[in-house]
Formats: sequence, C-alpha cells, structure tokens
Amino acid sequence: MINQFHTLSQEEKDLMVDSTALITVLIAGADGDIDNEEKEWAAKLTKIRSYNTPEEWQEYYKLVGENYAAKLDALIASLPNDTDARNTVISERLTKMNDILPKLGPVHAYSFYQGMLTFAEHVAKASGGFLRMGAISRDEKKWIGLPMITPIDEPEEEA
Repeated sequence: MINQFHTLSQEEKDLMVDSTALITVLIAGADGDIDNEEKEWAAKLTKIRSYNTPEEWQEYYKLVGENYAAKLDALIASLPNDTDARNTVISERLTKMNDILPKLGPVHAYSFYQGMLTFAEHVAKASGGFLRMGAISRDEKKWIGLPMITPIDEPEEEA
C-alpha cells in the first residue's frame, strides 16, 4: 500500500481513500445540486494528480482514481438526499481525519491537508460563473475550507 499509510488501520486507510469522494460530494452538493461538471472534473482531477502531484502522493491518487465515477455514484446513493443531512454525515466522517492526519507525520499530514483544500477548491470552481467556470457559490464557500478538519500548519524546515 501507500508508504505514508503504514501506521494506519484499515478503517483509517479506507477513509483516506474515500476522502476525495466525500469532499467532492460535500462541495458539489453544497448548493443542493451535484452536477455532472463537478463530478467529471473531480474524476479528471484524480487522474491528473496521479502523475502531476508530489511523487509521494501519486500512488494515492492512482488508487483514488480507480473507478472514481462509480465510487462517487455509489457514495451519493448511500447518503441522504437532503443537503443539510448529507453535509452533516460527510462532516462527521471527515472529522475523523483529525485523528488520522497526525499519524502521517508533520510533513505528510501538511501535504495531504493542502491537497484536500486544493481539491475542494477545484471542485467548487468546476461549475458556475462565466461559462460555468471559476465562480464559487456562497454555499460552497461555507465548506471549501473543510472546517471540520483542524488546519495543519506547514512544518518548519529541519536545520
């Protein structure tokens, strides 16, 4: 499996892999409508990140990207249709990342956290605005910073 995950339980590894789909549904569905542009862009982004991200996370994104669209559809089907209820369930699941990320060590935890934030931002920008690109809705802004996850500060460089 992925080197950074060696200290994690299987349940924790599963949540790490599921986190991108959870973020996709949270952000894409923040306005009550999960549209195809957001879902398609999230799937493309996992593929892009499988080769265009720090090398330490490429294997992770390859794993995440396997059957991403099907996994995303299954996740959506398993969650409540009501936006507030769905966001509550997703938030509760993502809150568990607060216990997992420190196990990765400061450098990997920071890198993964930053990746989650930028993933959320990319999904938010996938729909809306001029030519349906670039705008982040008020509902998405509420969630884009992933407020359920304690921010991780950039580690100081070792001397």
